[in-house]
Amino acid sequence: MNGDGKSQADWTKSLVQLARNAELKKNALALQIHTAHILAAHASLDAKEREIQDVKEQKNKLDSERARLLACLVEVNADRDKMDMKSMQIEDECSELRKRIDTIKDGEYTAAKTDVDRLREELGQAPLQSLQSLLDEKSQQYLQERLAESTAKRSAEEATPNGAPPAKRRGRPKGSRNKKPAEGEPSSSAVS
Repeated sequence: MNGDGKSQADWTKSLVQLARNAELKKNALALQIHTAHILAAHASLDAKEREIQDVKEQKNKLDSERARLLACLVEVNADRDKMDMKSMQIEDECSELRKRIDTIKDGEYTAAKTDVDRLREELGQAPLQSLQSLLDEKSQQYLQERLAESTAKRSAEEATPNGAPPAKRRGRPKGSRNKKPAEGEPSSSAVS
């Protein structure tokens, strides 16, 4: 009976050992699953942190470009203001010149023209052409010169080395749509 009790105790001890081993395996498996989840989450977290860093770098680049463009805009606005001032100054000068022309035309010119026309008539010569017709001729001549200059300039710009008209570009510039990001730069899909 003593042998039976000992074998019973050994058998019970073995059963307890088996139960503990089963529980250990179950807990070890659960631990492995949790570890795998933590490692996967860490990998995702690292990827997201790299993505955040890429987005921040791109934002910094955009901020720099924005600052540069704003500085350019300030410069353009300053130049535009200078041109406005210059335009007003030129308009004032034009106004002064018109007044001077009217003063001379209505005063000294009219008196001198009357004297010249009277003397020419006494000498049997035709009167001088009117000031307005002289101004019209000068204006017409100026316009013809400008037209000839612009036509020559346009012809020179349009001419190609072989004499054929230049090909018209159509659509988007090459590479504007399918441009691949450089190494280290995030793709546009990573940013959005």
